[in-house]
Amino acid sequence: MIHTRNPITPYLFIAPLVLLLLLIFGYPLVQIFDFSFRRIRGIEGPWVGLENYQLILNQPLFQEADRHNLQLLIAVPIIILLSLVIAVVLYDRVPGWRIYRTIVFIPYILAVPIVAVVLKKFFQFDGPFNETLRLVGLETFALDWLGSPDIALWTIMSVIIWREVGFGIVLMLARLLSLDEEMLEAAELDGTNWWQRLWYVILPQMAGVIEFYFVVSFITMIAAVFSYVFMITKGGPGTSTMVLELYIFNFLTRNSLPGVASAVSVMLFLVTMALILLLFWLRRGERERELA
Repeated sequence: MIHTRNPITPYLFIAPLVLLLLLIFGYPLVQIFDFSFRRIRGIEGPWVGLENYQLILNQPLFQEADRHNLQLLIAVPIIILLSLVIAVVLYDRVPGWRIYRTIVFIPYILAVPIVAVVLKKFFQFDGPFNETLRLVGLETFALDWLGSPDIALWTIMSVIIWREVGFGIVLMLARLLSLDEEMLEAAELDGTNWWQRLWYVILPQMAGVIEFYFVVSFITMIAAVFSYVFMITKGGPGTSTMVLELYIFNFLTRNSLPGVASAVSVMLFLVTMALILLLFWLRRGERERELA
């Protein structure tokens, strides 16, 4: 007797988990979309259509926060370049490369609040960084890294780069260790130098990982820097380090305007989803290239 498998059976096994995820994430997401079209006071409010969106799009503080997030995107190519170069150097098995691999990954496994609090002390005007500069005769470069509106955001960017680059190094090193070394050895026997092997042999095989990490880093700078900013500067001095996530937090907790906060959250969610879909599209193209 031949038993045919019911195609619905696998979906029945995952149905409880899917329902749980919809309850935990789906319902709040629907509520946020609903709140973004209402003037909320407490837990309810009248329908106002696109009024919240019009309000935030015309508000100078939102525009400033948006510019700051865009400015942080400068860190994306820097993170990718540093990750790639350091990963390739470690891949060359320099003496102690396993220890160096661990050292560069340690900042990433530390909690963001810990990193933020420590480096906030480090970059204070009378902190260790400036004291070291003064000690070696570079007092001119001992700036108010967190108290100056002109450089505070750049300082936060450097902190983000220092922590996030650890993940990129390990990610790219893992891909490098899976490469066919015979191809690299053949290129070396043909007389290619280090840079030529990097450009013509290694980089083409790293395209998928670089695309993946580019999208991940982009999402990080757009929607995952709240902890850094809140713990280091809380958006200051003034509003010089205000970002979209902190803007949402302030409107929700300080201004008690969840409708406005929800509208910004929806916009941030849609941008993030677009980037995730872009990642899936890039990965699909990479798989098709591998199968070709």
